[in-house]
Amino acid sequence: MAVQVDPTAQVAPTAELEDEVVIGPYCIVGPHVRIGRGTVLRSHVVIDGHVTIGPENEIYPFVTIGLEPQDLKYRGEPTRVEIGAHNLIREYVSIHRGTPGGRGITRIGDHNMLMAYAHVAHDCIIGNHVVLTNASALAGHVEVDDYAVIGGYSGIHQFCRIGKYSFVGAFSAVSQDVVPYARVVGNRAQVYGVNTIGLRRAGFSTTSINLIKRAFILLFRSRLTVPEALERIRRELPATPELDELCRFIETSQRGIVQ
Repeated sequence: MAVQVDPTAQVAPTAELEDEVVIGPYCIVGPHVRIGRGTVLRSHVVIDGHVTIGPENEIYPFVTIGLEPQDLKYRGEPTRVEIGAHNLIREYVSIHRGTPGGRGITRIGDHNMLMAYAHVAHDCIIGNHVVLTNASALAGHVEVDDYAVIGGYSGIHQFCRIGKYSFVGAFSAVSQDVVPYARVVGNRAQVYGVNTIGLRRAGFSTTSINLIKRAFILLFRSRLTVPEALERIRRELPATPELDELCRFIETSQRGIVQ
């Protein structure tokens, strides 16, 4: 099927639109934008700057992608946004391009859902199957790993990492890294246990979940320091991919972890 562009839309002549792209009413697509097969811009979407969007995304009204970062050091450099495939980007979401002082790119993977009014700042990296709930906000340089969920109206401090399969409750303020598989909430956020429901829904076995719970007891419910807890996890618990991921994440943390 050919590209469909509403007569009211403004699409730059040098923009690249693959087959089956739909550009709805009053959308604006800039000259350095490339949009993959089957992606739909419902209406009033603005995409500008150096932006690449993959196939089969659905982008709802009043979304902005690729506009200048909210960084006073930015001087118009040709930084980028890259978005993968099969993402659902709802009303009023804003996704800003990267900065030279960061990665130079803001990247979003595949199969994510960004609910209304969510904000993705410059140089953020979002993995796959992530959910950003309504009005949640990522400051610059945040990393969100696969299958994480961030609750509504939550704010993530710049340079924080959100681990795989973690759950950040609504109205949370996160100023340190959230470890994989954790359930955190609050201002400031605290760990309230393992994201058991999320792990069960994702198909984790009872054995794996119970091992993660034992690791969490050592990390968050004992009087051990974090290095001592990690040493006991590696010494006392079976080596599994989940526990390896948990330990690796903590050992590479630059901001410390939410506890």
